[in-house]
Amino acid sequence: MMRTGTGFGDAGMLLRVDDVMALLSHVATVKGMKAAVANSGRGAMLTGASAFVGGMLGGPPGIAVGGALGGLLGWMTSGQFKSVPQVLMELPPAEKQKLCAEAMAVVRNLDWTDAAQLIALVMSNSALTEKVLGVLTTYLTHELKAQLTYAE
Repeated sequence: MMRTGTGFGDAGMLLRVDDVMALLSHVATVKGMKAAVANSGRGAMLTGASAFVGGMLGGPPGIAVGGALGGLLGWMTSGQFKSVPQVLMELPPAEKQKLCAEAMAVVRNLDWTDAAQLIALVMSNSALTEKVLGVLTTYLTHELKAQLTYAE
């Protein structure tokens, strides 16, 4: 059976995935990241339909009022922002594996025994922290089409 850094065979790989997910969650927490999966199509339809109806009922001023009200409705019904660690916890296993594979490309040369040690190693190196943040940001914006906000 193959020995990995944290265990034997597949069990070791599962521990590595958990460690990397803990790292990603920690980085997201430190940066105060929140994400909303954009539902922009519905918001755009509401805005357009409201502007159209407003224009039909009130002419040019109705377009402005209808567009504003539709935009407000679209914003109110859009996806709520969740903390990125919560979003990561809710990912299906296949997506976690995909994200971890991308993050492992950044941390593969590090030698760690558990999540706490991995987090300490990455957080003590600002260049490494930024690379991990870049992987997370790219994944969230490109794969999940999420809109991100930061507390910093």
